[in-house]
Order: sequence, then C-alpha cells, then structure tokens
Amino acid sequence: MSPIRPKLRSILAFGLTLAVMLPGAGLAQEDTPPWQWSEARVFEAVDRVRAGRSLNPDEWPDGGRVAVLLSFDVDNETIWLRNGDTNVGGLSQGQYGARVGLPRIVNLLDQYGVPASFFGPALSFTLAPEQIELIQSSGRHEIGIHGWIHERNANLPADEEERLLRLAVDRMTELTGERPVGYRAPSWNFSDATLDILREMGFLYDSSLMADDRPYEIVADGEPTGMVELPVEWILDDAPLVNPQGTSYSNPRDVLQVYKDEFDVAYEEGTMFLLTMHPHYIGHRSRIVILRELIEYIRSKPNVWFGTHREAAEWVKAQANMP
Repeated sequence: MSPIRPKLRSILAFGLTLAVMLPGAGLAQEDTPPWQWSEARVFEAVDRVRAGRSLNPDEWPDGGRVAVLLSFDVDNETIWLRNGDTNVGGLSQGQYGARVGLPRIVNLLDQYGVPASFFGPALSFTLAPEQIELIQSSGRHEIGIHGWIHERNANLPADEEERLLRLAVDRMTELTGERPVGYRAPSWNFSDATLDILREMGFLYDSSLMADDRPYEIVADGEPTGMVELPVEWILDDAPLVNPQGTSYSNPRDVLQVYKDEFDVAYEEGTMFLLTMHPHYIGHRSRIVILRELIEYIRSKPNVWFGTHREAAEWVKAQANMP
C-alpha cells in the first residue's frame, strides 16, 4: 500500500477533498473543499465516466427471459502479493483457490453444463498455468483480464496502469492462445485513466462498474463510447459476505437466499443476474453448496439463458445495432 494512503484517509475523514492525487490518477490537484465546488466542478467529476443508454435487450439468446452470468475472479495469491505481503499462511490460503477451489467449481459447472467467465490477474495464471487447461477443457467458458497482480488502479500513474494492463493482456494471450476481450478491474478499482486505456486497447466490454442492474453503454465526458458495461455490485459478490475474517460475514445459507431474491427480481424484470465469486472463497466445501443450490434453483425456472460475459456483450451490442 502506498505510504500516503493513511494520510489521504485522514484528510477524507475530516470532510476535505483529496488534496494531492498520485501522479496520473486523472484528477488535477484539488485545494478547494467539496462544499465550495462550483456546479461545473461537480458535473466534471460525475460526468467523467457515466452510465448511458440501457442495452437490456427485448429478449436474450434462445428466447431467454433473463440472462444469468456467473463469473469467478481467480485472484489466489495476488490478494497478498499486491501489497508485498509474503506471509506463508496467507499465500497458502490463496493457493487453495487454484489447488482445490477452481477444480471444484469447474467440476460443478460441468455437471450442469453451465458456462461462466473467469477473470484473473495474469500472475495468478502464471503461478498455476494448469488452471487455463482446466477452464478451457469444456469449451464453454471465457477467460478475461483482471490486471497483472491485482493492482489498485487508482494508486498508479496512468502510464504504469497501462503498462501493467498491456503486460497482462500479452501474458494471457500467450497462455490462453486467444486475446481476451473482457476486462474487470481488480477490486473494481477504476482510475480516471482506466476507461481511456481500455478503449485504446480495444476491449469489447468492462465489468467493474455499478450504475445499473442491466447492461449499459458507458458514456465518457458526455459522449457515448460504444463500450458495453456488464455491471457488478457488492451485494452480488461472495468476498464481503463469506470471508470469515471480514467485517460483514454472513451465514452461507443466508447468502444463498440473497442471491435467490436477486435472481427472482431479475427474472420478473427480464434483465440480467450477474454474480461475482472467488475460488478461494466459494470453492470451500460449505460454500460450494451456495453455488450448487443456486444453479439448481435457477434451472428450475423456464426461459433462463446462461452465458459468458463475452456472449452477453456481443448479444446486447448486436441488438442495439452498435458498431
């Protein structure tokens, strides 16, 4: 963690705006407290990256009423390594994701013939390249980009953020045999430069932002970008809820009910249910029950389409006649 982060948190705690941004974070030096900002300054901040038109289609593939997009962030050891933490116990918890959690997840998905998208830092797959063959073996799943070492984008100069992302894309292209088209920011941590970098590199979609339950087109500084956003939400992420060392730990059965309720409303609305999970959490024995029972519950409903994030992004883009 950057040594100035505690100081920044202290400043924010006193209700002041960020006084000095890290180089390349995308915002100019700001000396004026936010309650004295002009309306133009507020709009400038808010409009940098914004949700544009909804891309929710009238119908999903195969006549689907709702899209179910299951995703897994294959973070493993990088959760510790990104902070320079080489604690053996922590790294062993991360290794569990590759050694036990991921095989258990893929086996379960294969039992039901359900596709999923796997986003991983390039170093996670470099440390355990056997994960690639495991994910690709069925031909159903997608592998997307999740940074190089699960870095925090907002802590990086823009040129360093871009360097790491290009490094990650090159490595994952080498390992998978195909250039990934989807991006999920590590910890969903967008910097002011992230969108520009993604657009320059030609990504089809992002899955890091939270402005809707439905897919939407990202707008930058008031202009449509042509990039699809498949939004996420902490409610639909296993990490805050099933981590026993977290501050919001919940009984796995209670978490399952939250996911069912979220799906039920998505089904009623004819929209999208996107769930984010992590092999080193959901892959444990008492947590894989959540995934198994959720899949069985969803499959009990008619007209449900399971797809990868790439398939969903390509579909909504085509339905919206986007180039």
